[in-house]
Parts: sequence; structure tokens; C-alpha cells
Amino acid sequence: MQIYEKTINVVIGTTKLPGELAIPPEPIGLVIFVHGSGSNRQSPRNRQVAHQLNSYGLATFLFDLLTPQEDMVDILIANTRYNFRFLADRVIKVTEMLKTKEETKNLPLGYFGASTGAAAALYASSLLPGQIKAVVSRGGRPDLARELLPMVESPTLFIVGENDSQVLKLNTQAQKQMRALNHLCILPGAGHLFEEPGALEKVAELAGGWFIEYMERTPKEER
Repeated sequence: MQIYEKTINVVIGTTKLPGELAIPPEPIGLVIFVHGSGSNRQSPRNRQVAHQLNSYGLATFLFDLLTPQEDMVDILIANTRYNFRFLADRVIKVTEMLKTKEETKNLPLGYFGASTGAAAALYASSLLPGQIKAVVSRGGRPDLARELLPMVESPTLFIVGENDSQVLKLNTQAQKQMRALNHLCILPGAGHLFEEPGALEKVAELAGGWFIEYMERTPKEER
């Protein structure tokens, strides 16, 4: 399968965030990845999932939530990693930019959030009613966006490792606050990072099925 790849810099005021777009032939939709704190667009786990989603016919966009300078400051004083209004605004700006690009403007949109990035993805989704067709959380912390969970309209899949007991508890609690359609999938034998053999492949398989199901329901006139 020939994948069209392009580097795109997202410009927000004086800030430039690098991103990587990958589009398979006749894409079903576009999945925007939102990484967790201390990570970036080079996350090997997110990239592995993205490649597998590409093979399912889904376009992907991985980008850095923070500049290197912002990341350095955050390491020292943690001033942005839990500022989810700020992070969600970044996600929204990226979403708006992709809706203007010729290659992606007509594609249904989804968010894939990992770890704390899931909170930013859900936060952004709550502020874009009707625009995000599906959200997937991998080992996520939806509890960090608890005040906005009832406002999320996007069908949401929570994927948690069986051995990630604390995060599993937090996801179960978050489910109770959601009004939108949602499902919790527990991967047997998996931990927080899904490092076990075959675990990450299963995450991508579940995520791909979720995105395709809800993106394919999008009427063509809305694309």
C-alpha cells in the first residue's frame, strides 16, 4: 500500500508545532494523535498504532503538543502538562488547520489520546460538538478532564491494560460521568504501556474498528 506522507508545521501565533501526516489511498477518515506528558510525535507506541491504522485505510496526524522550549520549562516546573484547557486549545487549533488542508478537509475526524493526552483529546472534543466522530483513549487519564466529560458527544472507547489497576479504576469512574456512547475494553495481561507481546497490535485493532465504525456513519454530504 502506497502511503502519502507529508510534514506539516502547525503555526499558532509565533509558535510552530511540527506534525506528520500519513494518508493511505481512499482514506476513511483522519485520526489526530494526542500524546501524553513527557512524550512527543516520535512516540514509538503511537507511531506503531498509527502505521497499523494506515493499513486499515485511516489517515493519521501525529504532532508535538509543545515546542522544545515549552517542554524544557514543563520538565522543570510542570506548568503545562496538566493545563488541559491550554493543551485542548492546541488540539483544536491543529484540528481547525487540518480542516483547511486540501488533503484532509473532507475527512471525518477522530482523536486518539494516550495517557494524559486522552484528557486533552476529550477536553477538545467537548468543545467541538458534532465535529469529532470518535475518540479512543489508550491507557488514558480521562479523570483529568472530569468536569467536561458529560459534555463529550463523541463515541468514546477506553482501552486499559488489565494490570494497570489504578488507571482502570479511574477509567471506570470516568465512564459513569459520560453521557455519550462509550465502551471500556480491558486487555488481559497488559500493563500501562502495553509492552507485552501483541498488546499494542490489539490496541490498534480495537481503535481501528472503533474509528471505522463511527466514521463510516458520517453522511457523505458532511465530509
